[in-house]
Amino acid sequence: MIFKRTKILATIGPSTNSYEAIEALIRAGANGLRLNFSHGSHEERDTQIAWIREASKKLRKPVAILQDLQGPKIRLGSLNQNTDVRAGDELWLSYGAEHNENTIPVQYNIAKKVKPGQRLYIFDGKICSTVLETSDVGVKIRIENDGELMSRKGLNLPDTNFEGDILTEKDFQDIDYGVNQDIDYVALSFVQSPEDITHLREVLREKGSSAKIIAKIETKAAIEDDTLEEIIKISDGVMAARGDLAVEAGAEVVPIVQRKIIGLAQTHGKLSIVATQMMASMIHNPEPTRAEVNDVALATILGADAVMLSDETANGDYPLEAVVAMKRVIMYTQEQAPVTPVFFQKNKNSKADAISAAAVTLAQQLEAIAIVARTKSGATAESIASHRPTLPIISVSPSARVAQQLALLYGNKSFLVEDEPNAGFALMQRLKQEGFFEEGEYQVVIVSGQQTGVSGGTDTIRVRTV
Repeated sequence: MIFKRTKILATIGPSTNSYEAIEALIRAGANGLRLNFSHGSHEERDTQIAWIREASKKLRKPVAILQDLQGPKIRLGSLNQNTDVRAGDELWLSYGAEHNENTIPVQYNIAKKVKPGQRLYIFDGKICSTVLETSDVGVKIRIENDGELMSRKGLNLPDTNFEGDILTEKDFQDIDYGVNQDIDYVALSFVQSPEDITHLREVLREKGSSAKIIAKIETKAAIEDDTLEEIIKISDGVMAARGDLAVEAGAEVVPIVQRKIIGLAQTHGKLSIVATQMMASMIHNPEPTRAEVNDVALATILGADAVMLSDETANGDYPLEAVVAMKRVIMYTQEQAPVTPVFFQKNKNSKADAISAAAVTLAQQLEAIAIVARTKSGATAESIASHRPTLPIISVSPSARVAQQLALLYGNKSFLVEDEPNAGFALMQRLKQEGFFEEGEYQVVIVSGQQTGVSGGTDTIRVRTV
């Protein structure tokens, strides 16, 4: 029984906005689907979510849905047309203004935050500028390189401190929508401190949501050593959001921060996602570059839970080919190279971690075919996965929500099964009958709790032969 250990998270957009395209992505290897709430209406999301759930049910494959909140992303307003700019040009970025020759509208009054001399980047850093002066609602900038301005492209201000709550009015509306749709994951953009995660969790709890929170690491404030670890500890998962991070903190810091994020996530048993430009050339080309293949392979070797496709599947010409190529790289890498995670000091006082470590060691020594995790909350499977076993983790849960959330977990394959004392063993017998692995006798290691249905009560390891 061989399947990819590092999972694939694909973004839905205009290129994949149909049931047929979504089913094809899942068949090709997508384990989770991202909905970018910076774009699109709730009505469009209604249809997309229905398609995802329908395809998941048809294929009998739990699929995670991730809601990516826009957060305090500052964008240009609507332009009359794309506008060429040249080095030395001076423009006003004005809140609430109309586009004209010397004025560019922005969707946020940055004049209250920026100071003369600070850097301002437009369009993911493609256009650099310097703040010259400010007014009540506008900022005068000097363009430092030639480029083209387009409607609603993002702004980055790496020298500016945006203190305060990062959830916007739009985010609250989108959170309400996500709660009503029973979304599996909520990704919080531009996280700066652990308090940002705490606030979102309180909001979700008040609304009765059990969605897991992914902290997107893309600010200078978030990558400070103590801050980064505290953010990861309090989150359910963490995303190395490399696009804005490169603009905010410098491209040279991204590989080191990515490595640290993956290692700390493993240490604390949290989900890790590597995102942005994993296979960006495939937006317009049917094959990835050699550097992109190496990028995906490195994330696999470091033991990332998931790698993400953004524009490749949202707006690209080859969305299906991008998923197929990414899966091919992951599968080859995991068979040819050992996972070499970044080790940090684990909490040796954790009973769950001790049981998980023992189960992984026992399974490897017995050359078991799989580790079966009976789990109500998902915590047992997450703890096992943090040790990065080379054999599959078969998670057995009575909760559809948990099965979907675990779809992005390293080395895991989720099954929705009624909570019974022998559910794990019975499932393995059924999988053998269905041809999931070759004929013969195999040992499996089953991790569970003696009290059926009790969340967090994992205390038992058993070895069974199927």
